Amino acid sequence: MLGSVVNLRRSEMQSHELHQALERMMLIRAYEEAGIALQAEGRAPGTCTSVGQEASAVGVISALSTEDLILTNHRSAGHLLARGADPGRIIAEVMGKAGGYCQGNSGSLHISAKELGVVLTSTIVGGELGLSTGVGLSRSMQGGEGIVACFFGDGAAAEGRFHEALNLAAVWSLPIFYVCENNEWQAYVHRRETMVVDSIAARAAGYGVEGATVDGNDVEAVYAAAKRAVDFVRRDRKPYLLETLTYRLRGHYEPDDQSYVDAEELTRWKRRDPIDLLKQRLQISDSDLRRIEAAVKQKIDAALAFAEASPYPSPDSIANNVYA
Repeated sequence: MLGSVVNLRRSEMQSHELHQALERMMLIRAYEEAGIALQAEGRAPGTCTSVGQEASAVGVISALSTEDLILTNHRSAGHLLARGADPGRIIAEVMGKAGGYCQGNSGSLHISAKELGVVLTSTIVGGELGLSTGVGLSRSMQGGEGIVACFFGDGAAAEGRFHEALNLAAVWSLPIFYVCENNEWQAYVHRRETMVVDSIAARAAGYGVEGATVDGNDVEAVYAAAKRAVDFVRRDRKPYLLETLTYRLRGHYEPDDQSYVDAEELTRWKRRDPIDLLKQRLQISDSDLRRIEAAVKQKIDAALAFAEASPYPSPDSIANNVYA
């Protein structure tokens, strides 16, 4: 499948930006590993991780501006952290603590962060697709240069709302940047069991929408493709679909032994770990790597300490933010 990937320039990211991207990708990985450990210890509920998909999150988010809005799915930690979210507030939210982004009411699957422009996280497969249409219409009516970025997976691309959302966005000329993170797995079902074609981006043409596919494990290529897409949506005020080809290196929902995954396929994709690929491309020195690892560890340790110290919501807050 990688043979069908569009080749794009990698020269748009400077060396210091690539080092920043590596640090952010390593932070996402460390956050996910900390969450997995908390779950194994019984200190946090299970969650859907984005291990292996870090380049897609960082590459796309890096191409957005602060005025752009984001809707994402159940594998949202990478998108939130790439956007600059506080890992301590995310962990606190997952643990149901009052210090979380939603005061402990959302868990890991429904986080929103208004100050970051993250409108919502939808645990319903494809739920964000339908909602992004309304957000896109609002953005269009209000004017300005801001756009909407909507993340979803290949499983959502098999949902009716995917086709409905793209069609309506095309008809209404909505400034929506659709990002399909094709990680090959739809919960416990492989993509090949639900699709007879390889490309999801190719479906965009049927609705008169521009689309492209890129190697989702190459952060430079993702950034270049996303930048081109964002510029198009911002300028022409029309939707665009970018498919990032990546792979989910862990199971659907922690804990998950991945017994249903072909071992050779998993090994093949582990060789294309996006963090390792970027380390190799940067030829990063041992001292620089140790510095980044230490900085990441310090952030995660501080995040865990913050979450542990954060209190649980008080019983009298149970009706807060509830609409009747």
